[in-house]
Amino acid sequence: MTAGARDIYSVSRLNREVRAVIEGNFGALWLEGEISNLARPASGHWYFTLKDPSAQVRCAMFRMRTQQVRFKVTEGSQVLAYARVGMYEPRGEFQLVIEHLEPAGAGLLQLRFEALKQKLAAEGLFDAANKRPLPAWPRAIGVVTSGTGAALRDILHVLGRRNPGIPVIVYPCAVQGAAAVPAIVAALGAANRRAEVDVLLVARGGGSLEDLWAFNEEAVVRAVCASVIPVVSGVGHEIDFTLTDFAADVRAPTPSAAAEICAPDRGEMLRRFAILEVRARRAAGHQLALARQRLEANVARLRHPGRRLEEHAQRLDELSRRLPQALDTVLQLRRSRLAAAVSALSAVTPARRLTLAVARLDAQTRRLHAAMPALLERRQARLRETERALRAVSPAATLERGYAIVRTAQGAIARNAAQFTPGAHLVAQLGRGAVTATVDEVRTEDGTPDD
Repeated sequence: MTAGARDIYSVSRLNREVRAVIEGNFGALWLEGEISNLARPASGHWYFTLKDPSAQVRCAMFRMRTQQVRFKVTEGSQVLAYARVGMYEPRGEFQLVIEHLEPAGAGLLQLRFEALKQKLAAEGLFDAANKRPLPAWPRAIGVVTSGTGAALRDILHVLGRRNPGIPVIVYPCAVQGAAAVPAIVAALGAANRRAEVDVLLVARGGGSLEDLWAFNEEAVVRAVCASVIPVVSGVGHEIDFTLTDFAADVRAPTPSAAAEICAPDRGEMLRRFAILEVRARRAAGHQLALARQRLEANVARLRHPGRRLEEHAQRLDELSRRLPQALDTVLQLRRSRLAAAVSALSAVTPARRLTLAVARLDAQTRRLHAAMPALLERRQARLRETERALRAVSPAATLERGYAIVRTAQGAIARNAAQFTPGAHLVAQLGRGAVTATVDEVRTEDGTPDD
């Protein structure tokens, strides 16, 4: 073949036609990979490599697209990319032109977590003012969790150890997967409708963000906030946080810790009762010793009559023999009262406190109504005194004492005799009524007539 018959390509032509072939056979596509060799020049464009364990491809993302990225892109970020396949002709390099980036896997979930957290916090669902105190001695404890999970076994073990006398009611539900959200919401609703427990423990064991995601769903968070029964959240391990933790009245780092919070320690209460019993016995013994000392002092002072002293001594011996029995009786009575008080305490509800508050309000209202007439009478007396004082200093009172206010014919108050001339008219305002007069003579301050 001669040189003139050959179809000789230039490098530019080759790159142009290869680019046309590549772009004509591949449309836009999604792919996942890890970002490396990230460069951000002043132009605002991004250049990086997208790789997986066995291959890599160069990528370019132009400024108009980078401004739409809503997460922090760094070396090692695992991303989902929507890209056009192409080639950079000047260097003959195969590359992807990225149109859209979003975090892959847990990163996407973390963005969803933060967005929903901000939304619900803005509505006030996480406000500390909405948190309710837990009952000191609950009648029963409800547990919302999987009926077959290790978390339930841990919770029951802790509750049985701390206070086996408190009933535990389990509301079983799925805690992972597509069925978990409606199941958790239904369990919370059932517990509130049945109203058979004083505190609810929502729990599951640890896991990845995906495993715990049901407790970040908006429906579950709103169900926790809507619960009339106080809620303790014990989801995951200590380092795990879910939106349910923020919505609950109390957050515990683990399911076992949540059980510790809900159940009072029976052993600790018994130890306190034992300490009180010892203190009571010591106090009684101390009082007995003081009585003996006083009696012995009296015996030492009263030597006669001997028979009476003997009777007192005999009576003391009799009381000394009866005291231990009486002390045991008193202690037994105190134990019975303490047990009754503990039982009554478990039955106390907010309604009782509300009734007492209403009674106090009624009593204060009655006292207020009783106090109002006396207060009104004092205010009226003060008003009358003020009125008398004002009358004493008013111009009318001065006029009543024989003084007068003199005005010129034009109505101006006269303060100087020089304001008048003989023949002028004046008006004198008296305590009762007024008179009109004509000036016959005007005298100056020294008493001489003013012609």
